[in-house]
Amino acid sequence: MSTLEIINLHVQVSTNDGPKPILKGVDLTIGSDEIHAIMGPNGSGKSTLAYSIAGHPDYEVTDGQVLLDGEDLLSLSVDERARAGLFLAMQYPVEVPGVSVANFLRTAKTAIDGQAPKVRQWVGEVGSAMERLRMDPSFNQRDVNAGFSGGEKKRFEILQMELFKPRFAVLDETDSGLDVDALRIVSEGVNRLHETSDAGFLLITHYTRILRYIKPDFVHVFVDGRVAEQGGPDLADRLEEEGYDRYLK
Repeated sequence: MSTLEIINLHVQVSTNDGPKPILKGVDLTIGSDEIHAIMGPNGSGKSTLAYSIAGHPDYEVTDGQVLLDGEDLLSLSVDERARAGLFLAMQYPVEVPGVSVANFLRTAKTAIDGQAPKVRQWVGEVGSAMERLRMDPSFNQRDVNAGFSGGEKKRFEILQMELFKPRFAVLDETDSGLDVDALRIVSEGVNRLHETSDAGFLLITHYTRILRYIKPDFVHVFVDGRVAEQGGPDLADRLEEEGYDRYLK
C-alpha cells in the first residue's frame, strides 16, 4: 500500500505587493485505493495545493513536506514527480500546438516507464481507452487540446490518467464546465482506474454533483489555506445544504 503524506505545508505566491501566503499549514494523508475530496470556497487554496504538489514554479513552498512512500517529492523536478507516480489533471488544460495527441501520449508513456511501449499493444490500449471515453480516433492526429471543447479537454486528461496508471492522481476541478453527459463519462474513467488499480485520488471540487458519480472515502473542507473540517461522505451532503458561510463567519 502506498501513501501520500502532506505535512504542515505552507505555500506562498509572489504579487505586486510582495509574497502572499496561500496555504497555512495543511496536513493530509492519502492512502492508495482511497478517494479524498477537497471542497471549499473560491480562494481557499484548493488549486494551490494541487499545483504545489505537482511542482508548479509559481508556488513557493516555505515550510512542510510532501512525501510519497517516504520520498520527498518537493526535492524532485516535475518530470521526476510524474515518474514517481504522481498525476495532475489540470483545471485549465493548456494547448500544445505542433504536438499531436498520438506523439504526446507515447512520448509521455516512454518518459514515465523508462522504455517505449510496444507499438501494436500501445495502439490497442489507446484505442480502447478512447472508445471508453467516447473520443473519436481522429483525436490522435490533432494537436494537444488545440480546438478541443471543455469536455474534450477534460476527457483527454482522464485518457492520460488511464494510460499512465499513476499511483496518485490529483484532479483539480475536473468537473468544471462539463455538461451532464461529459461529467458522467469523466467520472466513469476515474472509477475504472479506482476499481482496477490501487491508485489514490485527491479530488478537488466546488460542488457535490461530481460526488454523486465518484464516491469519496473522506471529505476535507478548505478555508483560508487550512483544513477547517474533515469527515466522511456525509460532510459533502451537509455542505450542499448549508454552504460555506458558517466557516467564513
